[in-house]
Amino acid sequence: MATASLGGGAAKEGGPTIVWNEEQNKFETEDKKAYIQYVLRENENGSKVLDLVHTFVPSSKRGLGLASHLCVAAFNHAKSNSLSVIPTCSYVSYT
Repeated sequence: MATASLGGGAAKEGGPTIVWNEEQNKFETEDKKAYIQYVLRENENGSKVLDLVHTFVPSSKRGLGLASHLCVAAFNHAKSNSLSVIPTCSYVSYT
């Protein structure tokens, strides 16, 4: 499994470490229980677009800000890779 840590300093501040799981098209917590799923698409110009389609945090971990950390990791990844973002997931579109 190809993964890359996307802590981006959050772990140093007490936040969770978010891992990019490229094989499964998701950003996830180290324990793999919370994640944001994406689809890599091409727009009409041929540019790649990160479509954030689903965010999941188990009820036992809700209220800890994990969904927000997952979104930040996905948006930071998009920015560093010059990708546009489509916020298909309702959580992402309201954040």
